[in-house]
Amino acid sequence: MTNLLPYDGIAQYYGPVLTRPDADRYLDQLLTTISWKHDEAVIFGKKIITKRKVAWYGNKAFDYTYSNTTRRALPWTQELLALKAICETRTGVTYNSCLLNLYHTGDEGMAWHSDAERELKKNGAIASLSLGAERKFAFRHKTDGTKVECLLEHGSLLVMKGTTQTFWLHRLPPTRKVQAPRVNLTFRTIGEEQ
Repeated sequence: MTNLLPYDGIAQYYGPVLTRPDADRYLDQLLTTISWKHDEAVIFGKKIITKRKVAWYGNKAFDYTYSNTTRRALPWTQELLALKAICETRTGVTYNSCLLNLYHTGDEGMAWHSDAERELKKNGAIASLSLGAERKFAFRHKTDGTKVECLLEHGSLLVMKGTTQTFWLHRLPPTRKVQAPRVNLTFRTIGEEQ
C-alpha cells in the first residue's frame, strides 16, 4: 500500500473498497437512518452552526470534544457495524467509534485541521470511508507547507495513522463543481479510560 505522504506520517489510499451498488445502497441508508445534526463550533467565544451535518456513534456513550463542543456517542446502527467491519478487515485495526459528516453539496467543506483531540488514541489509525460525490482531499505539512492532494472516490477508503495528525493538517476544500451529497465516515479509537 502506497503512502501518500512523503514523510512524517502515513496516509494510505485503498481506493474503492465497496462495489458501486453497495456504496449506493449504504449512502441511501445513511442519509435516512443516521441522527444527523448541524455541526456546532465555538470560535473566539462565538457559537457557529454549520451547514454541514454530523453524527457521533460508538461502542459506548463516549464523549468527544472538538471545536469546543462535546458530543456523546449514540449506539451503533446495523449499517455502521457492517461498514466498521469492512474497514477493520482492510486495515487490520479495531475501531470503537465513528464521526460521520454529511456535506450536502461541494459548497460545504472542512478547513485545515488535524484530529489530535485528547480523547483519541495517540498516533492511532483513522479510517475515512467516503460515500457519494467524489471530492478532493488535501494534506499540508505543519512546518514546511508541503501539500499533497488526492481524489476520494465513492466507496473508497483512506487511512491516516502514525504521526500524521502531529505533523500534517488536512482539509476538504469547497468546490462549486459538486452538487451531490457526500457522507464521510471516520472510524476512530477513543481511549477506554473514559
